[in-house]
Amino acid sequence: MRANRTVYLAGDLVFRPSAIAIFDRLRALCRQVGLEGLAPFDGQAGIESLPPGLDTILKIVTADRDLMDRCAGGIFCLDPFRRAADMDPGTAVEIGYMMAQGKPLAGYTTDGRPYPEKVAAYRKAAWNDTLRPRITPDAPVGSGAMEDSDGILAHSDGMVQNGMTEGFIHLSGGMVAVHDDFYQAFALAAADMARRLP
Repeated sequence: MRANRTVYLAGDLVFRPSAIAIFDRLRALCRQVGLEGLAPFDGQAGIESLPPGLDTILKIVTADRDLMDRCAGGIFCLDPFRRAADMDPGTAVEIGYMMAQGKPLAGYTTDGRPYPEKVAAYRKAAWNDTLRPRITPDAPVGSGAMEDSDGILAHSDGMVQNGMTEGFIHLSGGMVAVHDDFYQAFALAAADMARRLP
């Protein structure tokens, strides 16, 4: 029986200009390392003709879940989303879903800054304030020592994204590849995944 070497290609890529061309190139990079990459669009035949609305969104969510169920692992883009510090929240959900299935995960990003640094840059650009040492007395420091002006911890020191998202990738045995070139970053993550699948 042939081993399942299909991998789910996740990230905010579905929202980017030329998304189909991006996924085509990612699929080609997967083939170079013996993987079959499946993009969310691959499970959504016919959905593009439906009108916008709740029913259509739920059909897309169901199709994406069914596609993840078919895949042996997932490769996730952790780039910041909509100029914020955090990655696409839908992709974060997908990381959790596939982690719960015990599947291997890999990640990649073009932004290798530590997550608290991204938070600080976002706060400066959006709100013109800075992080400060944690002053809230009834909250543990734990994963970070700085907070924003709302008292919200800038956590996940040592990671490029939220500790749960990047942490799940590490706990699955994977790594987060960082490279200035988007496709190089993906290729590194795909190679990591290829080594870990049978």
